Amino acid sequence: MSIVGILQGIWESSGLYALTYKEGIMILLAFLLLFLAIVKKFEPLLLLPIAFGMLLANLPNAGLMAPAAMGEPWYTAGLLNLLYMGVKSSIFPCLIFLGIGAMTDFGPMLANPVSLLLGAAAQFGIYIAFIIAI
Repeated sequence: MSIVGILQGIWESSGLYALTYKEGIMILLAFLLLFLAIVKKFEPLLLLPIAFGMLLANLPNAGLMAPAAMGEPWYTAGLLNLLYMGVKSSIFPCLIFLGIGAMTDFGPMLANPVSLLLGAAAQFGIYIAFIIAI
């Protein structure tokens, strides 16, 4: 077997060989969001997991979103498909917002208590707009 045949076999068995332009664009966008989250510090709590999920979901031939085959146990599904079960059952969104709420900085509100009144007025405005809409 020649070196060219070996290199061609390596290339055809790699993920880059199966990469489509759509997956390539999504991977580039994932790297852009990772850059914005890590280097520029633009909402890293939200952008970092979103970008990492984009990167994992668009890896070619990885099978991370593959569903479990009919009659097979649930744990034979891809990793992201198993994680998506937590999203479908509404467990993960609740945990995410609970965690973000726990990390909320109350320093500005305690330094300026008038901002608490502004927040309360905004809530009353939502309810009043709802009542008017009905």
